[in-house]
Amino acid sequence: MKKIILSIFLPALLFILVISSCKKEENVEPDPTLGLTKQAEGYAVGAATKVVVYTKEALVYTGYNKFYIALYDSVTGKRVDEAHIHLMPMMNMGAMQHSAPYDNPISENAANHLFPCSVVFIMPSMGGGSWTVNLNVHNHVSDKEGELTIPFTVVDPAKSKMKSFTAAHDGGKYFISLIEPSAPKVGINDMEIAIYKRATMMSFPADSSLLVTLTPEMPTMGHGSPNNVNPAHTGNGHYKGKVNFTMTGLWKLNLDYMAGTAVADTTTQFFEVQF
Repeated sequence: MKKIILSIFLPALLFILVISSCKKEENVEPDPTLGLTKQAEGYAVGAATKVVVYTKEALVYTGYNKFYIALYDSVTGKRVDEAHIHLMPMMNMGAMQHSAPYDNPISENAANHLFPCSVVFIMPSMGGGSWTVNLNVHNHVSDKEGELTIPFTVVDPAKSKMKSFTAAHDGGKYFISLIEPSAPKVGINDMEIAIYKRATMMSFPADSSLLVTLTPEMPTMGHGSPNNVNPAHTGNGHYKGKVNFTMTGLWKLNLDYMAGTAVADTTTQFFEVQF
């Protein structure tokens, strides 16, 4: 009799354990920061919020840096997915200070628990100069507001992703940062740059006024490539197009800038891409 009961009971128990295990596995949420590098963390005093800053790159470079910010309640440790975040980068050079271009998160609602934003560091950390980014956080869950200032060490990448020129048509100082291609391959690649114009030492608004012509060149082989699409403004200073790499090696992305019919840049501007 006992053997009969066990033969009925054990399979049922195993079935329950398997179902329970599957349900637990289904409830495990993927880590949204997987593959990202934690650059800094701290507490926004007054907002009762812990702030953690991540990037895709291992280091923070001169040029365009995409930040992914995670917020947590400083008491419970629970994620905060509703908040306003405002950035203010600052370079302190002792005798003078200046800011840099940046994009605040476009939404007060986190995307997969993260608030994407960006800072375009226009120069590396150097000598007596140092970069910080001030983050003002309004935690909508607690309805509290506070801020923190995070230091960043900014280094030049092997291939420059930051260019600037003084425009011939209006005398303005323009800053151009290469965003894509970030993982170049043979064939058609997304091409993206961001353009900002300095209004004051503390203000670098996005610019949409320029016409950009792209001419790829492979200097060691003496040829270019067909089927490229000039970067065109898509919003908030971002210009998107296509670049065709016909083979691996070192490529120059030559860029010419016009303001209507007037030449904006009289210098030779280009980004190097090697893969």
